[in-house]
Amino acid sequence: MVFCTSLHFYLFCFAMKNIRYTLGLLAGFAWMLSGCSSVYLPNTPNTPMLSSQGELSAGGHITLKGNASFNSAYAVTDHIGVIVNGAMMNSNRTKKDFRHNLLEAGGGYFTTFGKDGTRVLEIYTGIGRGSSDRTFKDKTAEGIVTKDRQETTFNKYFLQVNYSSKNKKSLRLLGRTFPLNYGTALRASYVNMDEFTRNDVKQPGEDNIFLEPIFFTRMVLSPAVQLQYTTGSNFGLKNRKYLTAGNSVFSAGFVINVGGKVQGKK
Repeated sequence: MVFCTSLHFYLFCFAMKNIRYTLGLLAGFAWMLSGCSSVYLPNTPNTPMLSSQGELSAGGHITLKGNASFNSAYAVTDHIGVIVNGAMMNSNRTKKDFRHNLLEAGGGYFTTFGKDGTRVLEIYTGIGRGSSDRTFKDKTAEGIVTKDRQETTFNKYFLQVNYSSKNKKSLRLLGRTFPLNYGTALRASYVNMDEFTRNDVKQPGEDNIFLEPIFFTRMVLSPAVQLQYTTGSNFGLKNRKYLTAGNSVFSAGFVINVGGKVQGKK
C-alpha cells in the first residue's frame, strides 16, 4: 500500500481502489451474461497517456475470446493528440463462427498535472467503420450445417475520457521492482448498422448507445515498454435483439511509448 503524503492524494488512492473494485464486480457480472452475445464486439480502448509534443504510443491487446486490438496515438502538440485504432477477430468453433473487423480514428485533448506531471487527463472523440459475420451451426448426420447467418456493416461514433496516474505504486517480482501505472477510461459509443442481412435476406437495421467503463494496470518493463491488463464492462442503453451489450473487455497486451516527458522531471 502506498503511503499518501497528503489528504488529496489519499482520496485519489481511495477512489482508484474503489473504482477498480466496482469495475471488477461489473466486469465479472458482464462475463456471466456474455452468453447473450452481440454482433458488436468492443475493442480495447486506447489509453496512450500522452505527455508532450512528439510522443508516440503504440500497443496491442488480445481478449480471452481472441479479439485482437491495435492502438496508436501521436501528440501533435503539447495538448493535442490523434489516435488510430483497429480490431479483428476470426473464431471458428463447432457451434458458432464469428468474424469481426473494426477501424477507427479520432483526436482530442490531453494534459498532465499533479506532482511532477504524473497524472494524465485525456479526452478523445472519433469515428469508425466495422463489419461482423456471425454463423450458428448444427451438427447432423450429414455433417455441419448452417442454421443462422447474420452479416452486418456498421458505423461507430465515440467519445472517451481517460484518467491515469504514473509510478504511484510498484511490484516486486523476481528480485526486481517494477513501477505500476494505472487508470480508468469511460467510452460512450454510438453504433448503427449500415446493412444487415440474415440468411442472405435484408433485415431492418439496429442502433445502440454503449457505455464502456474500463480499468487498466500497466507494469513498466523499461522506460518505453509496458505490459497492460484491462478489465471492463459494456452497457447498452437501448433494448436491441442483435446489437446488444453482450460482450465486455478483458484483455492483456503491451504498450510502447517513446518521445514523451521523462518522469520525475518538469
